[in-house]
Amino acid sequence: MAAHRKPKQRSLSGSTARTTAVTLALAGAAGTTALEGTAQAEPTLTPAQIKSKVDKLYHDAEVATETYNGVREKSARTKKSLEQLRDEAARRTEQLNAERKSLGSMAAAQYRTGGLEPALQVALTSNPDQYLERAAVAGRAGERQAVKVQGAQRQLARIARLRGAADHRFTQLAQDREELKKQKEKIQRNISEAEELLARLTGDDRARYAAQDGHGSDGERADRASAGARDLPRGGVRAPNARAAQAVSFAYSALGKPYVWGATGPSSFDCSGLTQAAWRSAGVSLPRTTYTQINAGERISRSQLAPGDLLFFYSGITHVGLYIGDGRMIHAPRPGAPVRIAPIDQMPLTGATRPA
Repeated sequence: MAAHRKPKQRSLSGSTARTTAVTLALAGAAGTTALEGTAQAEPTLTPAQIKSKVDKLYHDAEVATETYNGVREKSARTKKSLEQLRDEAARRTEQLNAERKSLGSMAAAQYRTGGLEPALQVALTSNPDQYLERAAVAGRAGERQAVKVQGAQRQLARIARLRGAADHRFTQLAQDREELKKQKEKIQRNISEAEELLARLTGDDRARYAAQDGHGSDGERADRASAGARDLPRGGVRAPNARAAQAVSFAYSALGKPYVWGATGPSSFDCSGLTQAAWRSAGVSLPRTTYTQINAGERISRSQLAPGDLLFFYSGITHVGLYIGDGRMIHAPRPGAPVRIAPIDQMPLTGATRPA
């Protein structure tokens, strides 16, 4: 009777094994790539979703812009203060050197007449610390010499205080510059992301968005703004005074000029830079930022609005426009949207101010 044998399983070896391994590896790699591609695929956004995201990016960039403007203004004050402290320290040092020279003349005279007073030895030391520690012996010098020594001692103390204050200002200035760099990077990052999103839109959709202010509602067409002040209706409401009228006139003359963050004119503006420049043309100095301009004048209600008044928007007071009457304003909306006329109801109004 023939024995039944179990069929021998053939092992994979040689070229067959290599071919199978490569096939499996490629299949695995393809599967992994497919999964990764699915996980990293950009979501498909509708034009409305893109607009919403871009609006937020531009709004966040404007918040950072106002922070940047405030820090830059503070940095300028700090730098001016530092320069004043250094100038005063230099003047005090000159006075000290003059007093030391006078004490040196006294010392030379005393040497010729037979000796140097101990107080003068203290006054002429090159080590300021030793001078301050030992200057108490000035009381043993003659009255005139004591006055000179005590004067030099006071000058040294003043110089030390001035240099300490200057060091503090210098530290503040370095911190301001670091904050400016941080805010600048945030602004540029937000604007770049907004531009990348806008690039996904069709040409027609981009054109429609360009005609909007980027604050959640349509503004008036940019081509109308660029027509110039002479071709635009000024409304039937008069400015309350000559300065307000001049500020409004300046704003009209700025229509069509580009928005550039941090700019105060004359060729480009951001929102608070435009209002600052408009009122500066009327001889009124406004602070640089939205959140400081709102306190630069008389706070008024919506029912009291008149041309030239400043309008502030959002809870963080991050946007400002210049009222021109008939429920409209002139403002610098956002990057890519030039200075233009817009209805004041397109954003949440949080306050209004009439500059003095």
